[in-house]
Amino acid sequence: MRADLHLHSNASDGSLSPSAVAWAARAGGLDLFAICDHDTVAGLAEAQAGSPAGTRLITGIEISSAIGGRELHVLGYGIDPACPALLAYTARAATARAERMREMIARLANLRVPVTYDDVIAAAEVPPQCLGRPHLARALMNRGQVRTIGEAFERFIGNESPAYVPADLLPPAAAIELIHDAGGLAVWAHPRLEIFDREVRRLRERGLDGVECYRPRATPTETQYYETAARDLDMLRTGGSDWHGSWHGPLGEFAIGESELALFLARLP
Repeated sequence: MRADLHLHSNASDGSLSPSAVAWAARAGGLDLFAICDHDTVAGLAEAQAGSPAGTRLITGIEISSAIGGRELHVLGYGIDPACPALLAYTARAATARAERMREMIARLANLRVPVTYDDVIAAAEVPPQCLGRPHLARALMNRGQVRTIGEAFERFIGNESPAYVPADLLPPAAAIELIHDAGGLAVWAHPRLEIFDREVRRLRERGLDGVECYRPRATPTETQYYETAARDLDMLRTGGSDWHGSWHGPLGEFAIGESELALFLARLP
């Protein structure tokens, strides 16, 4: 068995439609895959209807949360996409993203740096509910206000810059609870070493089910570290490429096997 449990579609910030992701997964030799779009389940119905024979789709979501000023994303697996609490959350998240973007645009206008919401949408090539600072930076570059995306962050929209508006994100414990309410398993996505040790035991006590240990951009030392920690804490181990499009390489180039996923599959709803 070959599996990739962290894929994105253009329902959030991926390049392919949900059904095209399903077919690309099949073409890449994946037997099992999960679409985990950011703060939305909008693509799952299409993916379920359009998945080819010989592949299994796991319903998923990637919920944005924050703790101590640091973002911490939580993957939900085996969720019910029709869960009322989950749908209410995704609607609020979409509204919050739009409001945040409009506020940053207003602050830029006060700085005499003109850019419009439509400029950001055109630069983003993602649904409006998925707009974020990189898309605003690209729009500023397209308008000739900055030369690079890095300059946009440094001068205008970085965390310490004058047009920055902080995102209003759930605490991780609330994200875990929401995933459990939707019948799913909660897994820490692409953990970072600088906060992992400080938070993992606390989040385990709050119901965190697993850790995304296996990732193509993790070093062997990092992979072993997370794998050992998950085993010691009796947590599930998962893995995925966090694939958004062809710039991450061919879909299916990275995969994990049944030995890494046995416990996860046994507990999957």
